Amino acid sequence: MFQAFVYRLYPSKSQHARLEAVRETCRHFYNACRRERKEAYEERGETISKTVQLRTVKVEKATSPYALDIHSHILQNVVADLDKAFEAFFRRVKAGENPGYPRFKVRNRFAGFGFKEYGNGFKVDGRRLCLFGIDRIAVRWHRKLAGAIKTARIFCRAGKWFVAFSCAVEKPEPLPKTGASIGIDLGLMRLATFSNGEKKENPRWYRGILQELRVLQRKIARCMPGGRNRRRLILRLQRMMVHVANARKDFLNKFVHELITRFDRIVLEDLRVAVMVPGHFAMSILDAGWSYLVSHLAHKAESAGREVVKVDPAYTSKTCSGCGAIFEHLSLWDRWVECDCGVSLDRDHNAAIVVFQRGRNGPLGAKLANGRVCPEAARL
Repeated sequence: MFQAFVYRLYPSKSQHARLEAVRETCRHFYNACRRERKEAYEERGETISKTVQLRTVKVEKATSPYALDIHSHILQNVVADLDKAFEAFFRRVKAGENPGYPRFKVRNRFAGFGFKEYGNGFKVDGRRLCLFGIDRIAVRWHRKLAGAIKTARIFCRAGKWFVAFSCAVEKPEPLPKTGASIGIDLGLMRLATFSNGEKKENPRWYRGILQELRVLQRKIARCMPGGRNRRRLILRLQRMMVHVANARKDFLNKFVHELITRFDRIVLEDLRVAVMVPGHFAMSILDAGWSYLVSHLAHKAESAGREVVKVDPAYTSKTCSGCGAIFEHLSLWDRWVECDCGVSLDRDHNAAIVVFQRGRNGPLGAKLANGRVCPEAARL
């Protein structure tokens, strides 16, 4: 299996300038290839393939003075990235989704470039990373590098340079069985509520910086476009947002590790976040990071030998966990549910129990072929 290892780079001033020059050359080449595909289809009805554009790499290196000192694998990766963008575009068109035609990459909108073979353009030299045409760059090795390095991608984020190694590693051994199962209800007031009554609070990272963010955005709006102060404030804004994203990711990673360590079977709601985001609670949903939590949990559970089950989220909050009755008049402001069968629970705790019940075999867990739960069976 493959695993990514990301490290911070500390280039010198000359190396920083060279990295920026390589990135800018790749951006222009990406836009040129995109323009070639677009014009060929609009004017002649032709579709230019990845193979055809890979042949233009030699022409680009021979004719462009900016590409002379750039390794050919970097430009080949640019073509591959563009081809992936078009493949995703056509896949969305066939699926009837919003297609999103591949964008023209403007300045500061092109993250970086990559190498596709270790030892051919890049290699690790002691504690430094040696890149073709850029020389040896200092690296912050904050964790041990495992496995055999296959590819590398150099990218810039908020003015800081990083390298991401793709390494072939051995598949880890499954964790020892604990015999425990859990149902989890994801929410906004609390990030997660367990079927055993435990709660995980929602840190609300983005809301914590809203006031500072508003002040900073007003300062940027008053600056002259293209000015030095505007660029300085934009960089400060970018680093603030990166800090929030890193804090959220670190918290969710630790939460996933806790779940994987404690439970053999984890039952979650199959939430369609993309459909829910345009609603009234868009900012809170995105700030909670539900999509990343579920996807990262599924990824880690596979390598750890755990099972993650997704069930139909319909009426989980309005269903009694004791008798299965539906609370028809329950509103979002009602945080406590009571039923004639004797159930008296916190709303989220009751929903977590219902989620856990739907994940079991039986009337509350009847599954369809696509993995969802039958709504009729869920109401029994």
